[in-house]
Amino acid sequence: MTKIIFIAAARPNFIKIAPIVNEAKKHEEFECLLVHTGQHYDKNMSDTFFEQLDIPKPDIHLNIGGGSHAEQTGNTMIAFEKVCLEEKPDLVVVVGDVNATAACAMAAKKCHVQVAHIEAGLRSFDRNMPEEINRLVTDSISDTFYTTCQEANDQLSKEGYPDDKIVLAGNLMIDTLFNQKEKADKLSYYHEFNLNKKVYLF
Repeated sequence: MTKIIFIAAARPNFIKIAPIVNEAKKHEEFECLLVHTGQHYDKNMSDTFFEQLDIPKPDIHLNIGGGSHAEQTGNTMIAFEKVCLEEKPDLVVVVGDVNATAACAMAAKKCHVQVAHIEAGLRSFDRNMPEEINRLVTDSISDTFYTTCQEANDQLSKEGYPDDKIVLAGNLMIDTLFNQKEKADKLSYYHEFNLNKKVYLF
């Protein structure tokens, strides 16, 4: 059995991780653990997303909270290293470009654990952005790259990453959108605010 740890940290991650965690849990050959680092941690920025997107409750909560970029990154690495040493996963899956993405990838690799990066290869080419640093660091140590578009594939190839490790997987947020369509159709918000359903819902 392959033991996989999925990392969720911030609102964009919750939306992206929902479909892949729910799908992976259907397969008996995978033992899946969901780790919530707590980068976004209050109810409106965390719990509501898990409830409305039907994401399984996290198996492990690191409770990292706020702080500077260095504090968040360092505290996440310290906490997640302990998880890796205790759980001994075969694979860690990180998403996007938040501080926890880079931190958990680094901690996993230092524990000799394979890392898969979802949304790999995206670049702003602006190293003043903290997210750009997180993208570059994460991709530089990842073993498998799951991309959202051909441009990301091309960028990874240009940077020298092996083509057989790059997978054009598409945008997980679209999966979440379609998974939530039936629930969205039942919402009454567009009646309450006199909105045109076709403009706001599909």
